[in-house]
Amino acid sequence: MSVRVPLAADFVNGEVSFWYRPTGVPDPGPRLDGDVRADVVIVGAGLTGLWTAYYLKKARPALDVVVLEQEFAGFGASGRNGGWLTGALAGSHERYAKTHGEQAARALQRQMFATIDEVIAVCAEEGIDADIVKGGELTVARTSAQAARMRELVAYSRSIGLGEEDLREADPRAHVRVAGAVGALWTPHCARIQPAKLVRGLARVVRELGVRVYERTPVTEIVPHRAITPYGTAEAAHVIRATEGFTSRLKGQRRQWLPMNSSMIVTEPLPGSFWEQTGWDGAELLGDLAHYYIYAQRTADGRIAFGGRGRPYLYGSRVDARGNTHDWTVEALWQLLTDFFPAAATSRIAHAWSGVLGVPRDWCSTVHVDPASGLGWAGGYTGHGVTTTNLAGRTLRDLILATPSELTALPWVGRKVRSWEPEPLRWMGVHSMYRLYRMADQRERSMTHTSALARLADLITGH
Repeated sequence: MSVRVPLAADFVNGEVSFWYRPTGVPDPGPRLDGDVRADVVIVGAGLTGLWTAYYLKKARPALDVVVLEQEFAGFGASGRNGGWLTGALAGSHERYAKTHGEQAARALQRQMFATIDEVIAVCAEEGIDADIVKGGELTVARTSAQAARMRELVAYSRSIGLGEEDLREADPRAHVRVAGAVGALWTPHCARIQPAKLVRGLARVVRELGVRVYERTPVTEIVPHRAITPYGTAEAAHVIRATEGFTSRLKGQRRQWLPMNSSMIVTEPLPGSFWEQTGWDGAELLGDLAHYYIYAQRTADGRIAFGGRGRPYLYGSRVDARGNTHDWTVEALWQLLTDFFPAAATSRIAHAWSGVLGVPRDWCSTVHVDPASGLGWAGGYTGHGVTTTNLAGRTLRDLILATPSELTALPWVGRKVRSWEPEPLRWMGVHSMYRLYRMADQRERSMTHTSALARLADLITGH
């Protein structure tokens, strides 16, 4: 790789993600060998599929559950994300309220907050060591325009029932000290995790519960009561699609959820003097209020994992499966990292990788089970999937078992979303959006309000 940034001697690009470095990328398990029947078939062994299998078996241990995975459990976004177990809503509060009412939208938000503690409790109960620390989230504003958006966000949060204990303005010097920060928001509703440890630990647990997980088994088509693979057909009363950013690979699903790329870098371990200088003495998660935003965590072994948008979308909803990251993306993330923390410039990049997340046309996640066809799905998490997958798994459990609950009444259940436009319109729309966001961020360096370019980008894509 020829990039103008310092790379560690053992630098790796791709190979799924840095999160697998301690143990190595796992070898896939046995694939499906012939036709199989079950009570429930789940397509995709990421967090959505595994949480669904977990809660089904916990509710009804005798239930026969099969999970089909094209690579290995945790190969997709579940093993590549930024490690944010966040209470942020995977969608628009306003849009959920418009279809189901304000009270229902508030209930969904409260369930998201509670889901953080649910994940922590399950990990403790099942012996999953995922480096989880509920350290909260700090979001910084670094321009006057971002500070204006920060105040608007706090005012909106109050209007929908969130109090100071949920989200408040904070002194940017009192938490993680980011260069150029002029304001900050603080919420306790966020925890740091090590993604691969979480998803691999969960895969171990569901296998111990008796779930049959077939890896190296790509599903090419899902039809009522059947998932079709090159090695056999899996039949069941319910077939659940849990493929998120890889959904476009399924027959007839190319325009369902847009596979949008996000990229990350991670530094070598940083010295104690760096953490003292920046005040990053806990496990706070760090984000910002730019349109072309970043997300970061302090890892358990003292590194910064720092993410943002890379090459946002590949023509035709293609997916770059191995996680290789373009040179210019690595450079851009390094420049942002050292702009946030100049003292980090003495470090080097140890790993760079990319992954895909699923984006619905209205940017609101959904969960659904059709009793007639037995088909169900959950996804479209728009980058907030680590927490939302758990809520989805519990909701799918209740829908599959036909057990009405407070979860099945939430406004994301059964939500209908139109498909993305055909090519080249969706390629043009997504790339226009990110070009406009970059331009808006540049202009806002000398503005006190949000650039009209950003509002135009939102209008184009329905963000």
